[in-house]
Amino acid sequence: MAAAILLVGLWAGLVAAGPGSAQAGEVRVAVAAGFAPAAQEIARRFAARTGHKASLSFGASGRLYAQIVSGSGFQVFLSADALRPEKAEAAGLTVPDSRFTYAFGRLALWSADPELVDADGTVLTRREGFESLAIGNPVTSPHGAAAVQVLQARGVYERLRPALITLEDAGTVHDVVSAGDAEAGLLPVSALALETGGSRWTVPADLHAPLPHQAVLLTAGARSDAARSFIAFLRHQEARDIMQRFGYDMPTGDPEAATPPPAGTKPAAPVH
Repeated sequence: MAAAILLVGLWAGLVAAGPGSAQAGEVRVAVAAGFAPAAQEIARRFAARTGHKASLSFGASGRLYAQIVSGSGFQVFLSADALRPEKAEAAGLTVPDSRFTYAFGRLALWSADPELVDADGTVLTRREGFESLAIGNPVTSPHGAAAVQVLQARGVYERLRPALITLEDAGTVHDVVSAGDAEAGLLPVSALALETGGSRWTVPADLHAPLPHQAVLLTAGARSDAARSFIAFLRHQEARDIMQRFGYDMPTGDPEAATPPPAGTKPAAPVH
């Protein structure tokens, strides 16, 4: 709690200073690919509020974690799961007491074909199935692991397995489906926030384990006002409003002690 109060106090001071502050700097942020659209909007608002620039690098959470371990120089880590931030914390790569859940992700089945996906997702269980279905890598992408869980819950994983196109991350899934190189894809709802075409089914949360998205301040950002300010901004209502617009569920109560919505008991884990 003390860390949260300190960060909020720092954020309030930076807002008061405004974008013209001489203290303005830059923060390097590793961002889960599925969170990219929301992160870009948050970064724009953060810059307008503080004058700090957030330099965003996108990728699968597992891939970003590997880069952090190898000394990438990232100062903040926005993961699409809790596992990798917890591992970074256990490895001594984070500032103590800085890890928290900033959002919970949701999945959607989406096709660029406006007639393919029905409103209740029964297309998954039709005998003809899909010729191609894109998902994130279930080992490195939390949304990929959740996609496998959805297919297993619907009893179609083994039947559709030959049709699966496994891609690096959620952003790549969106691009491949958008280009028509896969009939459909299971990807974060947030990746579709700006999509007006195609057809989609928002997956019920009880078909996969919760997808807590955790943030943590890395040791490389321990002395950076910009990094601490960015972490604090994620807790601010302005950032939470942005995340909700992009389809995320918000933690209840204090973000530092966030609890998941009642959809399961464990976060989605990598599928090996």
